[in-house]
Amino acid sequence: MEQNQYNAIKVNIKRLHSEDLPLPAYMTDGAAGLDLYAAVANPTLIRPGGRVLIPTGIAIALPAGWEAQIRPRSGLALKYGLTLLNSPGTIDSDYRGEIKIIVINCGQQEYTLLRGERIAQMVFSPVVRANLCEVAGDLEETGRGSGGFGHTGK
Repeated sequence: MEQNQYNAIKVNIKRLHSEDLPLPAYMTDGAAGLDLYAAVANPTLIRPGGRVLIPTGIAIALPAGWEAQIRPRSGLALKYGLTLLNSPGTIDSDYRGEIKIIVINCGQQEYTLLRGERIAQMVFSPVVRANLCEVAGDLEETGRGSGGFGHTGK
């Protein structure tokens, strides 16, 4: 895969209990996310409506100013109703522990997750921090104003 077309950052990765699993990888040349693998010790049953914490067997060291976002895989969502809670999950640049994924079964059938199954994807993103400036008066007016949920119709 030709890497010149993308901005790249160096991310150190450590295997924790996943020596038998592939490292996270981009599955196509245009993929935005690296696929993550389930590093479960045993097949893990996820009942409809159930949620489980799935280890990936890896830890990463992100450079300051970056985050990793953990996102669901669309195929698992469509075919089996599996998705991720707290999605997208954020891995902060100062976190050095194992990446774990909260999986929920929104489907109607039990699902057995096996070791080595691709369970989520990880996307890297630069972080922009805000300087909050408290004001005593009103905020600037806009056409929308304070219109919230459903304010434009359905």
